[in-house]
Amino acid sequence: MASPCPSPTLVRPDDVTVGAGPEPAVATPPAGKATPPTGKATPPAGKATPPVPHPRLSVTVLCLINLINYMDRFTVAGVLPEVEDYFGIGDSSSGLLQTVFISSYLVLAPLFGFLGDRHSRKRLLALGLGLWSGVTLATSFVPPQHFGALLAGRALVGVGEAAYSTLAPTLVADLYRGPARSRALGAFYLAVPLGSGLGYIAGSKVKDLAADWRWALRVTPVLGVAALLLLVAVVSDPPRGVLDGALVTPPATAPATDRSWGQDLRELSRNRTLVLSTLGFTAVAFVTGALALWAPAFLFRVRLARGEGPPCRGGRRCQGDQSLLFGALTCGSGVLGVGLGAELSRRLRPRHPRADPLLCAGGLLGGAPCLLLALLCAQPCPPAAYVFIFLGETLLSLNWAIVADILLLSDALGGGAAAISFQRGAAALRRALLLLPFAAALGGAAFLAAGNALPRDRRRARRVARGLPPDGDSDDDSDGDVAPLLA
Repeated sequence: MASPCPSPTLVRPDDVTVGAGPEPAVATPPAGKATPPTGKATPPAGKATPPVPHPRLSVTVLCLINLINYMDRFTVAGVLPEVEDYFGIGDSSSGLLQTVFISSYLVLAPLFGFLGDRHSRKRLLALGLGLWSGVTLATSFVPPQHFGALLAGRALVGVGEAAYSTLAPTLVADLYRGPARSRALGAFYLAVPLGSGLGYIAGSKVKDLAADWRWALRVTPVLGVAALLLLVAVVSDPPRGVLDGALVTPPATAPATDRSWGQDLRELSRNRTLVLSTLGFTAVAFVTGALALWAPAFLFRVRLARGEGPPCRGGRRCQGDQSLLFGALTCGSGVLGVGLGAELSRRLRPRHPRADPLLCAGGLLGGAPCLLLALLCAQPCPPAAYVFIFLGETLLSLNWAIVADILLLSDALGGGAAAISFQRGAAALRRALLLLPFAAALGGAAFLAAGNALPRDRRRARRVARGLPPDGDSDDDSDGDVAPLLA
Protein backbone atom coordinates (compact mmCIF):
# COMPACT_ATOMS: atom_id res chain seq x y z
CA MET A 1 0.00 0.00 0.00
CA ALA A 2 1.27 3.40 -0.88
CA SER A 3 1.91 6.17 1.59
CA PRO A 4 -1.40 7.60 2.91
CA CYS A 5 -0.48 11.12 1.84
CA PRO A 6 -2.48 12.51 -1.06
CA SER A 7 0.57 13.09 -3.23
CA PRO A 8 0.19 15.47 -6.15
CA THR A 9 -0.61 13.05 -8.99
CA LEU A 10 -3.60 13.10 -11.29
CA VAL A 11 -6.59 10.93 -10.49
CA ARG A 12 -7.17 7.92 -12.72
CA PRO A 13 -10.47 6.09 -13.28
CA ASP A 14 -9.27 3.04 -11.34
CA ASP A 15 -8.27 5.21 -8.37
CA VAL A 16 -11.81 6.30 -7.55
CA THR A 17 -13.30 2.82 -7.23
CA VAL A 18 -12.88 0.15 -4.63
CA GLY A 19 -13.27 -3.55 -4.25
CA ALA A 20 -11.21 -6.53 -5.26
CA GLY A 21 -13.77 -9.22 -5.90
CA PRO A 22 -14.63 -10.92 -9.20
CA GLU A 23 -15.86 -8.60 -11.90
CA PRO A 24 -19.61 -8.88 -12.52
CA ALA A 25 -21.26 -8.84 -15.90
CA VAL A 26 -21.61 -5.34 -17.30
CA ALA A 27 -25.22 -4.27 -17.67
CA THR A 28 -26.68 -1.08 -19.06
CA PRO A 29 -27.72 1.13 -16.13
CA PRO A 30 -31.16 2.68 -15.96
CA ALA A 31 -31.64 6.06 -17.55
CA GLY A 32 -30.10 8.83 -15.47
CA LYS A 33 -28.01 6.42 -13.41
CA ALA A 34 -24.28 5.92 -13.65
CA THR A 35 -22.68 2.52 -13.73
CA PRO A 36 -21.78 1.57 -10.13
CA PRO A 37 -18.10 1.06 -9.37
CA THR A 38 -16.87 -2.53 -9.60
CA GLY A 39 -13.31 -2.16 -8.32
CA LYS A 40 -11.84 -2.77 -11.78
CA ALA A 41 -11.68 -0.62 -14.85
CA THR A 42 -13.96 -1.65 -17.69
CA PRO A 43 -12.12 -1.84 -21.02
CA PRO A 44 -13.59 -0.11 -24.04
CA ALA A 45 -16.37 -1.99 -25.80
CA GLY A 46 -15.09 -4.82 -27.94
CA LYS A 47 -11.58 -4.63 -26.56
CA ALA A 48 -9.99 -6.78 -23.86
CA THR A 49 -7.26 -5.54 -21.58
CA PRO A 50 -3.99 -6.96 -22.95
CA PRO A 51 -1.90 -8.90 -20.42
CA VAL A 52 1.29 -7.27 -19.15
CA PRO A 53 4.21 -9.74 -19.24
CA HIS A 54 6.09 -10.39 -15.98
CA PRO A 55 4.72 -7.48 -13.94
CA ARG A 56 6.29 -8.68 -10.68
CA LEU A 57 9.73 -8.92 -12.23
CA SER A 58 9.36 -5.48 -13.80
CA VAL A 59 8.27 -3.89 -10.50
CA THR A 60 11.10 -5.62 -8.65
CA VAL A 61 13.68 -4.17 -11.04
CA LEU A 62 12.11 -0.70 -10.86
CA CYS A 63 12.16 -0.82 -7.04
CA LEU A 64 15.81 -1.91 -7.12
CA ILE A 65 16.73 1.00 -9.39
CA ASN A 66 14.85 3.40 -7.12
CA LEU A 67 16.91 2.08 -4.21
CA ILE A 68 20.11 2.78 -6.17
CA ASN A 69 18.70 6.17 -7.15
CA TYR A 70 18.42 7.31 -3.54
CA MET A 71 21.70 5.68 -2.56
CA ASP A 72 23.39 7.76 -5.25
CA ARG A 73 21.58 10.92 -4.15
CA PHE A 74 22.72 10.75 -0.51
CA THR A 75 26.17 9.25 -0.73
CA VAL A 76 27.61 12.77 -0.95
CA ALA A 77 25.75 13.77 2.23
CA GLY A 78 27.42 10.86 4.05
CA VAL A 79 30.89 12.22 3.26
CA LEU A 80 30.11 15.95 3.32
CA PRO A 81 32.82 16.90 5.90
CA GLU A 82 35.45 15.22 3.70
CA VAL A 83 34.10 17.00 0.62
CA GLU A 84 34.37 20.37 2.37
CA ASP A 85 37.92 19.62 3.48
CA TYR A 86 39.01 18.33 0.05
CA PHE A 87 37.76 21.38 -1.86
CA GLY A 88 38.41 23.89 0.94
CA ILE A 89 34.82 25.14 1.04
CA GLY A 90 32.27 26.10 3.69
CA ASP A 91 28.60 25.38 4.22
CA SER A 92 27.30 27.84 1.63
CA SER A 93 29.41 26.29 -1.13
CA SER A 94 28.72 22.69 -0.11
CA GLY A 95 25.03 23.53 0.08
CA LEU A 96 25.20 24.42 -3.60
CA LEU A 97 25.69 20.72 -4.33
CA GLN A 98 22.09 20.16 -3.32
CA THR A 99 20.86 23.43 -4.79
CA VAL A 100 22.10 22.75 -8.35
CA PHE A 101 20.84 19.17 -8.13
CA ILE A 102 17.34 20.12 -7.09
CA SER A 103 17.20 23.05 -9.52
CA SER A 104 17.84 20.89 -12.58
CA TYR A 105 15.52 18.24 -11.12
CA LEU A 106 12.74 20.79 -10.60
CA VAL A 107 13.01 22.33 -14.06
CA LEU A 108 13.27 19.11 -16.07
CA ALA A 109 10.85 16.82 -14.20
CA PRO A 110 7.80 18.33 -16.00
CA LEU A 111 9.60 17.99 -19.33
CA PHE A 112 10.21 14.28 -18.76
CA GLY A 113 6.57 13.89 -17.76
CA PHE A 114 5.58 15.47 -21.08
CA LEU A 115 7.99 13.25 -23.03
CA GLY A 116 6.86 10.14 -21.16
CA ASP A 117 3.31 10.58 -22.48
CA ARG A 118 4.58 10.70 -26.07
CA HIS A 119 7.64 8.46 -26.24
CA SER A 120 8.94 5.20 -24.80
CA ARG A 121 9.19 5.53 -21.03
CA LYS A 122 11.58 2.61 -20.91
CA ARG A 123 14.05 4.36 -23.18
CA LEU A 124 13.80 7.57 -21.18
CA LEU A 125 14.40 5.63 -17.95
CA ALA A 126 17.46 3.98 -19.47
CA LEU A 127 18.73 7.40 -20.58
CA GLY A 128 18.30 8.84 -17.10
CA LEU A 129 19.90 5.87 -15.36
CA GLY A 130 22.88 5.86 -17.72
CA LEU A 131 23.32 9.63 -17.34
CA TRP A 132 23.34 9.79 -13.56
CA SER A 133 25.56 6.70 -13.22
CA GLY A 134 28.14 7.96 -15.71
CA VAL A 135 28.25 11.49 -14.30
CA THR A 136 28.52 10.30 -10.70
CA LEU A 137 31.52 8.17 -11.65
CA ALA A 138 33.13 11.07 -13.53
CA THR A 139 32.73 13.49 -10.59
CA SER A 140 34.75 11.16 -8.36
CA PHE A 141 37.84 12.17 -10.38
CA VAL A 142 37.39 15.96 -10.10
CA PRO A 143 40.58 17.63 -8.74
CA PRO A 144 40.31 19.88 -5.66
CA GLN A 145 40.83 23.12 -7.61
CA HIS A 146 37.76 22.49 -9.82
CA PHE A 147 34.80 22.57 -7.44
CA GLY A 148 32.73 24.06 -10.26
CA ALA A 149 33.06 20.80 -12.19
CA LEU A 150 31.59 18.94 -9.24
CA LEU A 151 28.65 21.37 -9.20
CA ALA A 152 28.08 20.84 -12.92
CA GLY A 153 28.16 17.09 -12.38
CA ARG A 154 25.56 17.26 -9.60
CA ALA A 155 23.32 19.31 -11.90
CA LEU A 156 23.54 16.58 -14.55
CA VAL A 157 22.82 13.93 -11.95
CA GLY A 158 19.63 15.87 -11.20
CA VAL A 159 18.68 15.60 -14.88
CA GLY A 160 19.05 11.83 -14.87
CA GLU A 161 17.23 11.33 -11.60
CA ALA A 162 14.41 13.65 -12.70
CA ALA A 163 13.77 11.32 -15.63
CA TYR A 164 13.60 8.25 -13.42
CA SER A 165 11.66 9.67 -10.47
CA THR A 166 9.06 11.19 -12.80
CA LEU A 167 8.41 8.23 -15.10
CA ALA A 168 9.07 5.09 -13.04
CA PRO A 169 5.99 5.48 -10.77
CA THR A 170 3.74 5.79 -13.83
CA LEU A 171 5.23 2.59 -15.21
CA VAL A 172 4.59 0.79 -11.92
CA ALA A 173 0.99 2.07 -11.93
CA ASP A 174 0.43 0.68 -15.45
CA LEU A 175 1.63 -2.79 -14.46
CA TYR A 176 -1.09 -3.30 -11.81
CA ARG A 177 -4.48 -1.91 -10.86
CA GLY A 178 -6.64 -1.78 -7.76
CA PRO A 179 -5.15 -2.92 -4.43
CA ALA A 180 -2.22 -4.57 -6.23
CA ARG A 181 -1.28 -1.17 -7.68
CA SER A 182 -1.24 0.37 -4.20
CA ARG A 183 1.00 -2.40 -2.88
CA ALA A 184 3.38 -2.07 -5.83
CA LEU A 185 3.65 1.70 -5.38
CA GLY A 186 4.15 1.19 -1.65
CA ALA A 187 7.09 -1.11 -2.34
CA PHE A 188 8.48 1.39 -4.85
CA TYR A 189 8.40 4.28 -2.37
CA LEU A 190 9.73 2.13 0.46
CA ALA A 191 13.00 2.24 -1.47
CA VAL A 192 13.21 5.98 -0.67
CA PRO A 193 14.11 5.67 3.05
CA LEU A 194 16.00 2.43 2.52
CA GLY A 195 18.07 3.84 -0.33
CA SER A 196 18.71 7.09 1.53
CA GLY A 197 19.94 5.24 4.61
CA LEU A 198 22.06 2.86 2.57
CA GLY A 199 23.61 5.86 0.82
CA TYR A 200 24.90 7.19 4.14
CA ILE A 201 26.08 3.74 5.21
CA ALA A 202 27.80 2.96 1.90
CA GLY A 203 29.46 6.37 1.79
CA SER A 204 30.74 6.05 5.36
CA LYS A 205 32.02 2.47 5.12
CA VAL A 206 33.57 2.70 1.64
CA LYS A 207 35.32 5.92 2.68
CA ASP A 208 36.81 4.17 5.71
CA LEU A 209 37.83 1.04 3.80
CA ALA A 210 39.43 2.92 0.89
CA ALA A 211 40.82 5.79 3.01
CA ASP A 212 39.46 8.14 0.32
CA TRP A 213 35.96 9.64 0.18
CA ARG A 214 35.96 9.65 -3.63
CA TRP A 215 35.63 5.88 -3.72
CA ALA A 216 32.22 6.28 -2.09
CA LEU A 217 31.02 7.88 -5.35
CA ARG A 218 32.16 4.85 -7.38
CA VAL A 219 29.84 2.30 -5.77
CA THR A 220 26.45 3.32 -7.16
CA PRO A 221 27.69 3.70 -10.77
CA VAL A 222 28.70 0.02 -10.76
CA LEU A 223 25.29 -0.91 -9.40
CA GLY A 224 23.72 1.42 -11.95
CA VAL A 225 25.31 -0.41 -14.88
CA ALA A 226 23.95 -3.74 -13.62
CA ALA A 227 20.53 -2.16 -13.09
CA LEU A 228 20.59 -0.69 -16.61
CA LEU A 229 21.09 -4.15 -18.08
CA LEU A 230 18.17 -5.48 -16.03
CA LEU A 231 15.99 -2.55 -17.09
CA VAL A 232 16.62 -3.17 -20.77
CA ALA A 233 16.25 -6.94 -20.48
CA VAL A 234 13.18 -7.51 -18.31
CA VAL A 235 11.11 -4.37 -17.66
CA SER A 236 7.84 -4.12 -19.58
CA ASP A 237 6.56 -0.82 -20.99
CA PRO A 238 2.78 -1.08 -21.44
CA PRO A 239 0.78 1.76 -23.01
CA ARG A 240 -0.20 4.53 -20.63
CA GLY A 241 -3.47 3.78 -18.84
CA VAL A 242 -3.95 0.41 -20.54
CA LEU A 243 -5.25 -1.29 -17.38
CA ASP A 244 -7.72 1.52 -16.77
CA GLY A 245 -9.37 1.08 -20.13
CA ALA A 246 -8.34 4.56 -21.28
CA LEU A 247 -5.01 5.11 -22.98
CA VAL A 248 -3.24 8.38 -22.24
CA THR A 249 -1.86 8.51 -25.78
CA PRO A 250 -4.87 8.27 -28.14
CA PRO A 251 -4.82 6.25 -31.35
CA ALA A 252 -3.78 8.02 -34.53
CA THR A 253 -7.39 7.94 -35.76
CA ALA A 254 -8.75 9.70 -32.68
CA PRO A 255 -9.51 13.42 -32.97
CA ALA A 256 -6.91 15.66 -31.37
CA THR A 257 -7.91 17.40 -28.16
CA ASP A 258 -8.10 21.18 -28.19
CA ARG A 259 -7.34 21.54 -24.50
CA SER A 260 -4.31 23.71 -23.77
CA TRP A 261 -1.85 23.50 -20.89
CA GLY A 262 -3.39 26.69 -19.54
CA GLN A 263 -6.82 25.06 -19.38
CA ASP A 264 -5.37 22.02 -17.63
CA LEU A 265 -3.60 24.21 -15.07
CA ARG A 266 -6.75 26.21 -14.40
CA GLU A 267 -8.68 23.00 -13.83
CA LEU A 268 -6.01 21.65 -11.51
CA SER A 269 -5.94 24.90 -9.55
CA ARG A 270 -9.62 24.35 -8.71
CA ASN A 271 -8.70 21.13 -6.93
CA ARG A 272 -8.04 22.45 -3.44
CA THR A 273 -6.91 19.04 -2.22
CA LEU A 274 -4.20 18.94 -4.86
CA VAL A 275 -3.04 22.51 -4.14
CA LEU A 276 -2.98 22.12 -0.36
CA SER A 277 -1.39 18.67 -0.52
CA THR A 278 1.31 20.09 -2.77
CA LEU A 279 2.03 22.79 -0.19
CA GLY A 280 2.17 20.19 2.57
CA PHE A 281 4.39 17.98 0.43
CA THR A 282 6.70 20.95 -0.12
CA ALA A 283 7.13 21.25 3.63
CA VAL A 284 7.97 17.53 3.85
CA ALA A 285 10.55 17.94 1.09
CA PHE A 286 12.04 20.99 2.81
CA VAL A 287 12.42 19.17 6.12
CA THR A 288 13.66 15.84 4.76
CA GLY A 289 16.03 17.55 2.34
CA ALA A 290 17.63 19.53 5.15
CA LEU A 291 17.99 16.48 7.36
CA ALA A 292 19.40 14.43 4.50
CA LEU A 293 22.17 16.87 3.65
CA TRP A 294 23.02 18.44 6.99
CA ALA A 295 22.14 16.10 9.86
CA PRO A 296 25.33 13.95 9.63
CA ALA A 297 27.50 17.07 9.30
CA PHE A 298 25.73 18.68 12.28
CA LEU A 299 26.24 15.58 14.43
CA PHE A 300 29.91 15.51 13.43
CA ARG A 301 30.35 19.14 14.49
CA VAL A 302 28.63 18.44 17.80
CA ARG A 303 31.16 15.68 18.37
CA LEU A 304 34.01 18.11 17.70
CA ALA A 305 32.46 20.72 19.98
CA ARG A 306 32.37 18.13 22.77
CA GLY A 307 36.09 17.45 22.24
CA GLU A 308 35.53 13.83 21.23
CA GLY A 309 37.69 13.75 18.11
CA PRO A 310 39.99 15.70 15.77
CA PRO A 311 38.67 17.60 12.74
CA CYS A 312 39.25 16.30 9.23
CA ARG A 313 41.74 18.89 8.00
CA GLY A 314 44.85 18.66 5.90
CA GLY A 315 43.64 15.61 3.99
CA ARG A 316 43.02 13.48 7.09
CA ARG A 317 39.99 11.23 7.16
CA CYS A 318 37.15 12.38 9.40
CA GLN A 319 36.86 10.07 12.38
CA GLY A 320 33.37 9.19 13.54
CA ASP A 321 30.35 7.06 12.85
CA GLN A 322 27.72 9.79 12.53
CA SER A 323 26.85 8.97 8.89
CA LEU A 324 26.67 5.27 9.69
CA LEU A 325 24.34 5.82 12.66
CA PHE A 326 22.19 8.31 10.80
CA GLY A 327 21.91 5.91 7.86
CA ALA A 328 20.80 3.08 10.14
CA LEU A 329 18.24 5.36 11.79
CA THR A 330 16.93 6.45 8.39
CA CYS A 331 16.48 2.85 7.21
CA GLY A 332 14.78 1.72 10.40
CA SER A 333 12.53 4.74 10.82
CA GLY A 334 11.63 4.72 7.12
CA VAL A 335 10.47 1.11 7.13
CA LEU A 336 8.57 1.61 10.39
CA GLY A 337 6.99 4.89 9.32
CA VAL A 338 5.93 3.78 5.85
CA GLY A 339 4.51 0.53 7.21
CA LEU A 340 2.73 2.28 10.07
CA GLY A 341 1.26 4.91 7.78
CA ALA A 342 -0.02 2.30 5.34
CA GLU A 343 -1.61 0.22 8.09
CA LEU A 344 -3.22 3.22 9.78
CA SER A 345 -4.57 4.38 6.42
CA ARG A 346 -5.99 0.93 5.67
CA ARG A 347 -7.78 0.75 9.01
CA LEU A 348 -9.03 4.34 9.25
CA ARG A 349 -9.94 5.16 5.66
CA PRO A 350 -13.20 3.09 5.53
CA ARG A 351 -14.54 4.89 8.63
CA HIS A 352 -13.06 8.37 8.18
CA PRO A 353 -13.05 9.91 4.67
CA ARG A 354 -10.46 12.52 5.74
CA ALA A 355 -8.08 9.98 7.29
CA ASP A 356 -5.29 10.32 4.70
CA PRO A 357 -4.58 14.07 4.92
CA LEU A 358 -5.11 13.99 8.69
CA LEU A 359 -2.50 11.25 9.01
CA CYS A 360 -0.11 13.38 6.98
CA ALA A 361 -0.83 16.38 9.19
CA GLY A 362 -0.33 14.29 12.31
CA GLY A 363 3.02 13.06 11.05
CA LEU A 364 4.30 16.57 10.41
CA LEU A 365 2.87 18.11 13.58
CA GLY A 366 4.19 15.23 15.66
CA GLY A 367 7.59 15.25 13.98
CA ALA A 368 8.13 18.99 14.55
CA PRO A 369 8.69 18.81 18.35
CA CYS A 370 10.83 15.69 17.94
CA LEU A 371 13.17 17.52 15.57
CA LEU A 372 13.27 20.54 17.86
CA LEU A 373 14.21 18.36 20.86
CA ALA A 374 16.84 16.54 18.78
CA LEU A 375 18.55 19.82 17.92
CA LEU A 376 18.40 21.10 21.50
CA CYS A 377 19.66 17.83 23.02
CA ALA A 378 22.44 17.15 20.50
CA GLN A 379 25.32 18.74 22.41
CA PRO A 380 24.37 18.11 26.06
CA CYS A 381 23.08 14.54 25.44
CA PRO A 382 23.81 13.00 22.00
CA PRO A 383 22.01 9.66 22.71
CA ALA A 384 18.79 11.56 23.38
CA ALA A 385 19.24 13.43 20.10
CA TYR A 386 19.47 10.14 18.20
CA VAL A 387 16.27 8.92 19.88
CA PHE A 388 14.37 12.06 18.90
CA ILE A 389 15.79 11.88 15.35
CA PHE A 390 14.45 8.33 15.05
CA LEU A 391 11.00 9.37 16.34
CA GLY A 392 10.91 12.45 14.10
CA GLU A 393 11.94 10.54 10.98
CA THR A 394 9.38 7.82 11.73
CA LEU A 395 6.60 10.40 11.89
CA LEU A 396 7.88 12.16 8.76
CA SER A 397 7.93 8.82 6.95
CA LEU A 398 4.15 8.76 7.20
CA ASN A 399 4.51 11.44 4.50
CA TRP A 400 7.68 10.21 2.78
CA ALA A 401 8.43 12.31 -0.29
CA ILE A 402 11.07 13.11 -2.93
CA VAL A 403 13.89 14.80 -1.16
CA ALA A 404 14.41 18.50 -1.96
CA ASP A 405 16.59 21.41 -0.95
CA ILE A 406 16.85 23.89 1.91
CA LEU A 407 17.95 27.51 1.98
CA LEU A 408 21.36 27.33 3.58
CA LEU A 409 22.07 29.88 6.30
CA SER A 410 24.76 28.49 8.53
CA ASP A 411 27.75 30.40 7.12
CA ALA A 412 25.96 33.73 7.52
CA LEU A 413 24.88 32.82 11.04
CA GLY A 414 28.33 31.63 12.05
CA GLY A 415 30.50 34.35 10.55
CA GLY A 416 32.20 32.39 7.75
CA ALA A 417 33.59 28.87 7.58
CA ALA A 418 37.20 29.91 8.11
CA ALA A 419 36.53 32.01 11.19
CA ILE A 420 34.30 29.85 13.33
CA SER A 421 35.30 27.57 16.14
CA PHE A 422 33.93 24.07 16.51
CA GLN A 423 31.40 25.28 19.10
CA ARG A 424 30.23 28.15 16.91
CA GLY A 425 30.09 25.87 13.87
CA ALA A 426 27.75 23.46 15.62
CA ALA A 427 25.65 26.30 17.02
CA ALA A 428 25.37 28.01 13.62
CA LEU A 429 24.19 24.89 11.86
CA ARG A 430 21.78 24.16 14.71
CA ARG A 431 20.22 27.63 14.34
CA ALA A 432 19.79 27.08 10.61
CA LEU A 433 18.18 23.69 11.18
CA LEU A 434 15.75 25.20 13.71
CA LEU A 435 13.77 26.28 10.63
CA LEU A 436 12.68 22.67 10.19
CA PRO A 437 10.18 22.29 13.05
CA PHE A 438 8.39 25.45 11.92
CA ALA A 439 8.31 24.25 8.31
CA ALA A 440 6.89 20.93 9.50
CA ALA A 441 4.17 22.73 11.46
CA LEU A 442 3.21 24.79 8.40
CA GLY A 443 3.04 21.63 6.30
CA GLY A 444 0.82 20.00 8.90
CA ALA A 445 -1.54 22.97 8.73
CA ALA A 446 -1.72 22.62 4.94
CA PHE A 447 -2.67 18.95 5.25
CA LEU A 448 -5.35 19.80 7.83
CA ALA A 449 -6.85 22.21 5.31
CA ALA A 450 -6.58 19.51 2.62
CA GLY A 451 -8.65 17.23 4.85
CA ASN A 452 -11.51 19.73 4.71
CA ALA A 453 -11.31 19.94 0.91
CA LEU A 454 -10.93 16.21 0.24
CA PRO A 455 -14.62 15.09 0.29
CA ARG A 456 -15.68 17.73 -2.26
CA ASP A 457 -12.78 17.05 -4.60
CA ARG A 458 -13.31 13.31 -4.29
CA ARG A 459 -16.95 13.65 -5.33
CA ARG A 460 -15.93 15.79 -8.31
CA ALA A 461 -13.40 13.15 -9.43
CA ARG A 462 -15.98 10.38 -9.15
CA ARG A 463 -18.43 12.35 -11.27
CA VAL A 464 -15.82 13.02 -13.95
CA ALA A 465 -14.89 9.31 -14.00
CA ARG A 466 -18.58 8.51 -14.65
CA GLY A 467 -18.87 11.02 -17.46
CA LEU A 468 -20.90 13.53 -15.44
CA PRO A 469 -20.24 17.26 -15.00
CA PRO A 470 -17.76 17.80 -12.15
CA ASP A 471 -20.11 20.13 -10.24
CA GLY A 472 -23.67 19.11 -9.53
CA ASP A 473 -25.88 16.92 -7.40
CA SER A 474 -27.21 13.44 -8.05
CA ASP A 475 -28.60 10.57 -6.04
CA ASP A 476 -25.35 8.60 -6.20
CA ASP A 477 -23.08 11.54 -5.36
CA SER A 478 -22.58 10.62 -1.71
CA ASP A 479 -19.10 10.15 -0.31
CA GLY A 480 -18.88 6.48 0.45
CA ASP A 481 -16.08 4.04 0.96
CA VAL A 482 -13.86 5.04 -1.92
CA ALA A 483 -10.17 5.07 -2.53
CA PRO A 484 -8.26 8.33 -1.93
CA LEU A 485 -8.60 11.01 -4.57
CA LEU A 486 -4.83 11.15 -5.00
CA ALA A 487 -3.31 7.76 -4.43
